[in-house]
Amino acid sequence: MNPDWLYGLIGGMLIGTGGAVYLLANGRVMGASGIIGGLVDGSGRNTMSERLSFLAGVALVPLILLGILGPKDTHVTSNIALLIAAGLLVGFGTRLANGCTSGHGVCGISRLSLRGMVATVFYILAGGLTVVVFRHLLGVI
Repeated sequence: MNPDWLYGLIGGMLIGTGGAVYLLANGRVMGASGIIGGLVDGSGRNTMSERLSFLAGVALVPLILLGILGPKDTHVTSNIALLIAAGLLVGFGTRLANGCTSGHGVCGISRLSLRGMVATVFYILAGGLTVVVFRHLLGVI
């Protein structure tokens, strides 16, 4: 049996647990785009150490797991221009939606936030439409 689904389940449980701990400890939603945005626009100066600690964990934990579990094939493209364009589009979309999937999808839905639920529906629809267009119509991915 392929254990890939188990990695997704464990990862989802860790993200949910992290969101709950962040909310209980800080009284704020764990939205990655808001955490980064506060550093970029300067609005998060008073919580800079907390934000940097969060981002350090986001960057370091996968590296630690890579050392423990070894490399996994992610099927990510090696086209750097495409990766940069995708990152910029995701960043633009999260600012446009006032949050990202961790803020709206994980934390918003768990708090029964209507805005979080609506945003999550649109994230999923946009992702599905993107796959249909780029993979099935254009054959790019």
